[in-house]
Amino acid sequence: MSDLSGKLGLVVGVANKRSISWAIAQAAAAAGARLALTYQTERLEENVRELAATLTNAVVAPCDVASDEQLANLASTIDREFGGLDFLVHGAAFAPRPELTNPFVETSREGFRIALDVSAYSLIGLTRAVLPLMERRGGGSVLTLTYLGSQRVFSNYNVMGVAKAALEASVRYLASDLGPKNIRVNAISAGPIKTLAAAGISGFSEILQVYRERAPLRRNVELGEVADAAVFLLGPGSRGITGEVVMVDAGFHAVGV
Repeated sequence: MSDLSGKLGLVVGVANKRSISWAIAQAAAAAGARLALTYQTERLEENVRELAATLTNAVVAPCDVASDEQLANLASTIDREFGGLDFLVHGAAFAPRPELTNPFVETSREGFRIALDVSAYSLIGLTRAVLPLMERRGGGSVLTLTYLGSQRVFSNYNVMGVAKAALEASVRYLASDLGPKNIRVNAISAGPIKTLAAAGISGFSEILQVYRERAPLRRNVELGEVADAAVFLLGPGSRGITGEVVMVDAGFHAVGV
């Protein structure tokens, strides 16, 4: 039920080989999907193209998710290359570094705007851009990535926690909006994983240790475990699931003191 043979997918948020989005791309490709990957800046383009070259017949395109023009151009590229789209993986998130190091009460108006725009609104913008392509295929699946910091306070996560809360609310509203079109919208809330984004959070190593000590499975999750859950949510096995935040965190979310 995780077979993606013949499916066409778009994966946004690949930065390097340690990205969660890249792990999902690899798993989806292994399940039979043909993919398009995006890069945000020229600095990341080489990395993404090298990774895409390891997949079969993948498409690579630029996309700054904060630009409506680039979202429209991306949709045009997907239309030209694929003619339709079965799933979207949204892995874009960003907050200016000072917003992750200063006390939360010092969050700047501009830093708040950027974090919410890139990390939450971009899901709406991307989904709207590719909606006609999914409708052409009779429906589809949209998947985004969140974190428990949306519900609980984690040191130095700050405005990203607020952005992830907005992202999860967006998942529910999009799921309600697009369900009649046979488009499902879900999120995976993964445990902490050493990624490029995580490197910007002070004290991240301590968070990893707390998870190892307190999670019911007494360990951290691996990229492959998140990717496997993603392929399930993108495929026919999850056809009755939408508006959901699926926890893939070794059970940490279920534990109290």
